[in-house]
Amino acid sequence: MKLLIIGGTRFVGRHLVNSARAHGHEVTLFNRGKTNPGLFRRVKTIRGDREHDLDQLTAGWDAVIDTCGYVPRIVRLSAEALKEKVGRYIYISSVSVYASFKKIGINESEPVGKLDDESAEEITGETYGPLKALCEKTAQEIYGPRSLIIRPGLVVGPHDPTDRFTYWALRIAKGGDVLTPDNPSAMTQFIDARDLADFVVRLADNNVSGVFNAVNNPVTLNTVFETSRRISKSRAVFHWAPVDFLERHNVQPWSDMPAWLPETGDDAGVSHVDNSKAIGAGLAFTPLAQTIQDIYEWEPERPEGYEMKAGLKPEREKELLELLRVR
Repeated sequence: MKLLIIGGTRFVGRHLVNSARAHGHEVTLFNRGKTNPGLFRRVKTIRGDREHDLDQLTAGWDAVIDTCGYVPRIVRLSAEALKEKVGRYIYISSVSVYASFKKIGINESEPVGKLDDESAEEITGETYGPLKALCEKTAQEIYGPRSLIIRPGLVVGPHDPTDRFTYWALRIAKGGDVLTPDNPSAMTQFIDARDLADFVVRLADNNVSGVFNAVNNPVTLNTVFETSRRISKSRAVFHWAPVDFLERHNVQPWSDMPAWLPETGDDAGVSHVDNSKAIGAGLAFTPLAQTIQDIYEWEPERPEGYEMKAGLKPEREKELLELLRVR
């Protein structure tokens, strides 16, 4: 199979390349060459901007995988330019498309978010999901049954640039007193980037169409933390901060306390997305311990002095732990 990957050198994209090549597929990349330009020296790469240089894509491919489409206008440009050159359009979306997470067990048929102004292109916390939904709609309008939409949740593992899961593995490995959110039974849900990549390549290989939630089975935060502690052999001590304490001290879910949102109100089902359709189509999961171990093995590759993109700064965590003690 011949695959064209838009992007292909950052996190999910690089894992897609690795998976496709491991399965014997021929890969071509189309990107600007700004992120890890020398990563895949033996993979054919076409340099260009997807907004202005689509005329460079002259060959034919069995499928294109769009890893970095955030605005429907841009997705439309590439989808229309490639319509006669690729067999299928695979769009990597997000579970953030759903209009509400009040329901436990959201499946692929649930309503997606909408924008009052569908021409808006500014990406914010409020517009990200609806814009992704419009990108999905664009791909489906142009390709119909030749489209495949993948909705991953939080994507984790080696080479994650967001640190929303990596923070916990590395923080716990350092040991000492660790501020943890809510309670040990609080849930989280994610997907190892390599499992996501293998799933996408499997579906492409089998000419599967439709929409799929690509998420792991929910696990408790305590399971993640205890696994990190065991693998790193640290002596970390977890201090569970109630939701009201975190709110009172302006500790933000998902950013200060990554991979976690309070399971109440509009977010009640955010860590309970239904993955049964994807599992039925072949989605398989790397054991949690392996994901965490691989993060530990990858981390030394990052630059010295690297600053985490998520989680609490040490001084802020120390301050909050003291406040929690005297609460």
